[in-house]
Amino acid sequence: MSGAEQTTVIAGLDGRREASLPDWFAAQHPDAEPVTFTQAIRELPRATTTEVAYRNPYSGEWSQTDQHVALVEPSRLVSEAEDGAPERDPLFHVPTDSYAVLNPTDVFGPVTELLAETEIDGHLLGEVLFGEIRQYRGGGEVHMDLMFDGLEADLPDRNDPITMGVTTGYDFFGGHAVYVEGFARDTACANSIRALTEREAIRHVGDVDDLREWWEAPFEQLDLLADDLLDCIAAAQDVTLDIGEFPFDLESFYELLGFPTYLAEHATQDARANASDLREPNLWVLHSGATYALTHQFRGGDGSSLQEYTRLANDLLFNPEATIDRVEAAYERQLEENRDGEGQQSLDASAGRVQLEQVRDDLAAKADQFEQREERLRERFALDESG
Repeated sequence: MSGAEQTTVIAGLDGRREASLPDWFAAQHPDAEPVTFTQAIRELPRATTTEVAYRNPYSGEWSQTDQHVALVEPSRLVSEAEDGAPERDPLFHVPTDSYAVLNPTDVFGPVTELLAETEIDGHLLGEVLFGEIRQYRGGGEVHMDLMFDGLEADLPDRNDPITMGVTTGYDFFGGHAVYVEGFARDTACANSIRALTEREAIRHVGDVDDLREWWEAPFEQLDLLADDLLDCIAAAQDVTLDIGEFPFDLESFYELLGFPTYLAEHATQDARANASDLREPNLWVLHSGATYALTHQFRGGDGSSLQEYTRLANDLLFNPEATIDRVEAAYERQLEENRDGEGQQSLDASAGRVQLEQVRDDLAAKADQFEQREERLRERFALDESG
């Protein structure tokens, strides 16, 4: 993924445990010099608060306010005081005085404890941890993909597994103090499968409860997440779309779904390369095409656009009825824009509408099963507050 100002590759929890990158991941980062997770966390920029003042433009005088604080990076303030010109602007944000600072060591200290203790399928998570950390906006926004070698979803028809993990991050700009959601990486093509679960988040306001308890569900349920994902993939492999009967080609299908042209082109190329039947690709192949484009060709960063395109891709896997509804609505808009002067539509257009309606009706019969699978997977990381 492009756009990050700095990317750090990690292998292992700390220096007490030997760790290395899986071969497939190392091949994706041939020039990387991996560091441990704890070292990477210690080296991330921190934040602290200091007083804020405002200038009266009529008198030229400055007045301090207690309603806001300046959120700044302390080491950059030291550099500014000593050298007069820090390499990076120390200021992240000017929030209200209710802003609660959570620094990387505060957020991820409990994670290191859990990974050192949690064992799944014979794997101590801290010993098989690897991934990458991406920094944006001077390190004030951080996202990381944490994966666990050997913790996998194994598809029955191939040797390359899907490695399970989480995506997590935070920012110092008034967004989330920390968030976490389910994540997987398809080792066959290094495609990232994002937003597998609902995003659980803590905001920068007020007292923060026990963070260790908050982190427990994501890491203790990764094996169940793998089972859920396999169920969804198996169901998607059983549903094919007869693109040859549609009044548009596969690239137009992705565009009608909502992808920009350049992503639609790359998604189409990948889907065609992996489909056993080019005329009738299944939903898993179509989803893989979309995730390939987002993982390897997307021109943005970890922002709202990526989240929106990820949702479109995931609907192919988890909610195909919504996918066809979206394509059909976009196709209807296209037809309206292309009516002839007498308001007539071509026979091909009418036939295309009938075909889309038939596909939607076929999927509607399976909608409940898809919804149940999706709900089980997406709620997997929800904090159990019953106790």
